[in-house]
Amino acid sequence: MRLERWGMLAALAMACAGCVTTGGDGPGANLKPDSKADERRHGAEVHTELGTKYMEQGNLEGAMGKLNKAVQFDPTYAPAHTVLGVLYERINDPANAELQYRKAVELDPKKGDLNNNLAVFLCKQGRAGDAKPYFDRALADPFYGTPDLALSNAGTCELKAKDYDGAEAYFRKALERNPQNPDALYQMANVLYLKNDAFRARAFLQRFDALGVSSPDALKLGHDIELRLGNGEVAQDYAKRLREKFPDSEPAHALEATARQ
Repeated sequence: MRLERWGMLAALAMACAGCVTTGGDGPGANLKPDSKADERRHGAEVHTELGTKYMEQGNLEGAMGKLNKAVQFDPTYAPAHTVLGVLYERINDPANAELQYRKAVELDPKKGDLNNNLAVFLCKQGRAGDAKPYFDRALADPFYGTPDLALSNAGTCELKAKDYDGAEAYFRKALERNPQNPDALYQMANVLYLKNDAFRARAFLQRFDALGVSSPDALKLGHDIELRLGNGEVAQDYAKRLREKFPDSEPAHALEATARQ
């Protein structure tokens, strides 16, 4: 893929990390709620899980029904609001998406992944300044399992705002936490290329390639870096890989358009 920096799928996975599994031998198979509150929470968890599955299958109308049912069972269940936010984004309703992401954060204001998801959404809307405090909150959560993800997302947000130095600082911090974060490696190569430092950009892209990850954006970037460094043969190798692996991608079309000029 063009690396999915904005956590759509991550939001689904994180949101349902605590969902109850029903049927079979799963951990929630024999769960019997002890009180009305437990019963409501159980219903919210089950319907959130079902809504997530429907969304993954492309049944967005069914997903909406299940997720609305989840918040009817328990309006305080933050993961249901997070997945609703993802769904509203998918159906191009950013106003309601923001309401749902904010509701999730309001319910659990210190939770790292919830703050990251809201920050990512705001950044996609071109609101980098509004996003930064939520990235900071995500990073302040000592129990947040993937701080390098939030750091990489924050760097991408700064990159979209053309703050290349700020972006580089975030990507370096992400790589300090996880030297094999593919997104941070790719983005470090990208931001260094944009800062006209193609030599160092190449080093980070080589580290990205060593992970065995492939994307059309990365192959196009490799082509551009090598071309800037005067290595036409290596640049053509990147171009060949791009055409073979991702012939219908936007970067492949951009490369062909350039070649025709």
